Amino acid sequence: MNLAPSPAAELAERLRALRRSQRLTQARLAHALGGPKGISVSAISSWENSSDPKLPPADRLRSYALFCARDHSAEAAPQLPREQDLNASEREKFTSLHRELIALREAARSKPGTANAGAGLWTFETGPVTAICSEAPAALLSPLADEANPNYTRMYRYADVDALIELWGHLRACNPELTDLTHKLPNEATGPDLTGHLIVLGGIGWNGVAHQLQQFQLDLPIQQVEVPDLLNGEVFRSPDGQEFRPQWSEYERISVNVPSKDEITAEQTEDVWRDGRRRGLIEDVAFLVRVPNPLNHARTLTVCSGVYSRGVLGAVRALTDTAVRDRNEAYLAGRFPGGSFAILMRVPLLNGEAMSPDLEIPHNVLYEWSPSDEAAA
Repeated sequence: MNLAPSPAAELAERLRALRRSQRLTQARLAHALGGPKGISVSAISSWENSSDPKLPPADRLRSYALFCARDHSAEAAPQLPREQDLNASEREKFTSLHRELIALREAARSKPGTANAGAGLWTFETGPVTAICSEAPAALLSPLADEANPNYTRMYRYADVDALIELWGHLRACNPELTDLTHKLPNEATGPDLTGHLIVLGGIGWNGVAHQLQQFQLDLPIQQVEVPDLLNGEVFRSPDGQEFRPQWSEYERISVNVPSKDEITAEQTEDVWRDGRRRGLIEDVAFLVRVPNPLNHARTLTVCSGVYSRGVLGAVRALTDTAVRDRNEAYLAGRFPGGSFAILMRVPLLNGEAMSPDLEIPHNVLYEWSPSDEAAA
């Protein structure tokens, strides 16, 4: 009795059929999909191996669909087209094919033991991949952040360390063979870092790279802005002026002495104290973005930001926490088949801990955007 192929094997066979329809060898397809640095032929081979299939990253399936939306069989040196250069018929084919491939991938990932399950947004076929993390203000640094200290520890200079640690382990697990995977402070970023796959952790206040890149992303409708009534974080603002802000508890009665204005400023807790009373943060806002790197469209830019640090952590955990990761990846793949998106999410706090946003709960989604939304408007 002949058994139907598994979803992973079906995807492998579909990818092989797409390549053959273009009359390309694996080597030529690898070069076409990977740009100047290419994709390894072994990667293409593993994705087409129906007897032992390896799942491609979701962004590679987008490249397959984009490439195969056109007929390249007669071209001497076929290249991956830009989505905006497709005509109406090609765009329709791209959208349909991308949804088909993503659906096969999601079906394969639901099977136990499938290779690369859960990799999703954080899998990169080539490097460099650089995470640029916010730097803590000098006034808040530990003495161990001073290079003159015999026990100098570089990580004491980092802000958003919770988010970085959460992300870093996931990045290493999803990209075990990638050697050029690094994390840096904003002032350490070099040209190759900024034009590779770039991950920016933290908001514009403590991350100079985030602040500068926002000026290049004029088509991104959500901007992070400083407001006079919040001194320890920056809110998010939509084109119509709507602001997305954190939520606070009612003022708490406390028996301890209220700190002085200078002490509050030194501790950067101005937003906590109001009229001599303390309030508690109960909900932050997370901002998750995946778009082409504005400095090199052959690579990606991923932004994980928040009004405060809990929002940054929530943006990361939306796609690392096993409790919600698979559902959130499926949501993003279905909602944004083009692969580029921006989404604002609620991050509730319980016992001071940031909860991972579940995108299947409508209340958690504050705002969504993709280039295809604008094209359809």
